[in-house]
Amino acid sequence: MNRTYKTIFVAAATATIAAGAVAVAVTPASGAAAPADEQPSTVEDYSYPGADAILASDHVQLISGDGHILYKRCPVPETPGLIIVRSTDLIGAAGNGKLCFEVTAAEGHLTMKIPNVFAVRGDGTSATAGHKLKAQLTTDAGVHSSVDINPNSDTEVGIAATPPGDATTLLQLDASR
Repeated sequence: MNRTYKTIFVAAATATIAAGAVAVAVTPASGAAAPADEQPSTVEDYSYPGADAILASDHVQLISGDGHILYKRCPVPETPGLIIVRSTDLIGAAGNGKLCFEVTAAEGHLTMKIPNVFAVRGDGTSATAGHKLKAQLTTDAGVHSSVDINPNSDTEVGIAATPPGDATTLLQLDASR
């Protein structure tokens, strides 16, 4: 009988020590660093990569997106397959107010702030269908609008619309098939 109590006592003591060791490993002392084998938490904020450099060089404010609508330098002559945004401001790689974007998937989303936009051209041609595009715009007075962009040609907005409207800032582009 004495041997049975000894076995139970040793087993209980071992379990208590093991539980204490696990508790110490799981809850480090305050101020202690996390164990080296723990991965840091990653949270995607969808910020546009290189946005600060693009703003500094091309004066284009790209905010965030899903990575499927990419800012591109506009080729000369214009190349089919790119979305072209036109602004009265002297922005873009060439400083001529022309900005190009490429949709790299069936769907894409990009948030930006491009002032004085007067036209957006879809990425299609007469031979190939472009993406369905929806543009979110606002005026200086805070009037928001949503415009369906013709996938295969220019869609005039703001001051170039019929009838002419107020100057508009392009806030968002959404593409789908």
